[in-house]
Amino acid sequence: MKIVFMGTPDFAAGALKSLVRAGHEILLAVTQPDRPKGRSGQPQPSPVKECALRHDIPVFQPERIRRPEAVEELKKYPADLFVVAAFGQILTKEILDMPPRGCFNIHASLLPKYRGASPIQHVLLDGEKQTGVTIMQMDEGIDTGDMLYKAVLDIAPDETFETLHDKLMDLGGRAIVDALKLLEERKLEPVKQDDRLSCYAPLIKKTDGLLDLTKETDVIYRVVRAMNPWPGAYTYLKGKTLKIFRGIPTEGKHGDKPGTIAEVGKDYFDIATADGRLRVTELQLEVKKRMSAESFLLGNKPELGQSLGQ
Repeated sequence: MKIVFMGTPDFAAGALKSLVRAGHEILLAVTQPDRPKGRSGQPQPSPVKECALRHDIPVFQPERIRRPEAVEELKKYPADLFVVAAFGQILTKEILDMPPRGCFNIHASLLPKYRGASPIQHVLLDGEKQTGVTIMQMDEGIDTGDMLYKAVLDIAPDETFETLHDKLMDLGGRAIVDALKLLEERKLEPVKQDDRLSCYAPLIKKTDGLLDLTKETDVIYRVVRAMNPWPGAYTYLKGKTLKIFRGIPTEGKHGDKPGTIAEVGKDYFDIATADGRLRVTELQLEVKKRMSAESFLLGNKPELGQSLGQ
């Protein structure tokens, strides 16, 4: 099948690789312009651009896909279908109607739940037990089109955004290949979304990582997992930002005061919560590197009863 692929981050690059391996003809890869990244501030290509260049696929990087000159460029490629995954720009109706078989989107949730930009983080924040990937026929709404294919994935108890992202990236690549096979066999059955079952997963902000240590352990633990590695779940220790990347929910003891250091061991320290403790095992103190709690405790000695937070 002749495809124009649109996407930007690693999640999308995984799908592009799968389509290439499956033998589909990728006429063009459309991705965001190179953006400054890292301490150097030098413009860096997106993962989709890097993947496309490795496979000798032409790359198009419009600043705005809706501009007339960008639309005219897309018209040069006689694709059967556009495949979109985390592209980062809204497609106009003119673009959606351009290919004969329309535009398919690879969305990292089981629609209609978790429409929006950050479904992976939000399923973790909400304590969901399952998630997955939905292949959707795109329309002019935000993740509102007919569902074409779903692949389900169980969420592990210690799942982080990073680990879940990678699993869904692989699953998304397999799902789009399977969906296109069914399309060619005329076996895809569109299913309309029930808007009553939908919820929105807005873009994660840095401030979403701020921990309320007076809440229950499970709530805090979900934030830690959902924000790993970015922006990182964080609190404050003696006025310095303390990011917590890994922890273990444990039972508390009578007299624990939520938001304080309840116990210090050789390779951990416990923070008291509303109903127990979070045992911190990996962290990063402001201006320091990410490290194990054991390494941190070699040079830092939190005091029992010491309060965390602003």
